[in-house]
Amino acid sequence: MPRTKPIMKREEMEDIINRCEVCYLGIVDENHMPYVLPFNFGYAGNTVYLHSAQEGRKMDIMRKNNHVCIAFSIDNILRFTNEEVACSYGMKYRSVQVFGKVEFIEDYDEKIRIMNIIMEKYTGKKFSYNPPSVREVAVYKVVAEKMTGRQSGY
Repeated sequence: MPRTKPIMKREEMEDIINRCEVCYLGIVDENHMPYVLPFNFGYAGNTVYLHSAQEGRKMDIMRKNNHVCIAFSIDNILRFTNEEVACSYGMKYRSVQVFGKVEFIEDYDEKIRIMNIIMEKYTGKKFSYNPPSVREVAVYKVVAEKMTGRQSGY
């Protein structure tokens, strides 16, 4: 069975992030309970950009504890060395974790810039936004203080 190995090159980790379709934001509430949610996202300049509704459990948690971990995973493929032996099965994958602190964005023009980073990732286009939509959306960023990567089977 292949063992996992670290990904050391920053360019390789950023390629994984850029190829990933969904990231998972991990946060911890005041009772030390983890809470993990899937997100669409954008990435540019060592920063992960996210958006959501302004209210809810995740927002309450992040306002009290802004430390987060964001997980990305691609190229997930089931593999085996002997299809009759359960323990020979495993997953091939490439993954990255980004650690940092959530920073909430309030500036109107900066919110639009960030929303376009996110939208451009998925559509290849930039958009215009109506003022109520911009005011009502929560936009935040996580600057990568630490980034780690691992892969298995590649």
